[in-house]
Amino acid sequence: MKQSVLTRYRAMAYLTGVLLILLTLGVIAKYVFDVSGASGFTSAVGIAHGWLYVVYLAFAFDLGTKAKWPMGKLAWTLLAGTIPTAVFFVERRVSREVAPLITAPEPVAA
Repeated sequence: MKQSVLTRYRAMAYLTGVLLILLTLGVIAKYVFDVSGASGFTSAVGIAHGWLYVVYLAFAFDLGTKAKWPMGKLAWTLLAGTIPTAVFFVERRVSREVAPLITAPEPVAA
């Protein structure tokens, strides 16, 4: 497995996780504290999170199939982007597990 597969998964995991936390805070501000402007913020962050979550799903699925994970583990990794802060814990565990599977690039003969 190439390092780039893990790197792009990690980047999307962090981005999806941060956006989900911002979305959660926006929803709390909108409905609990009735903050003005929270509606527009929640809408913008919700759209961004939704689209980037689809990209996260593609990268996580690619990583899981290349690492030959069982369906349960793959499903948990895919769902981690919908639970605030869960993606950070899952990403950490996945990175530690997948790191030994990464192969060094072969040198190109000149």
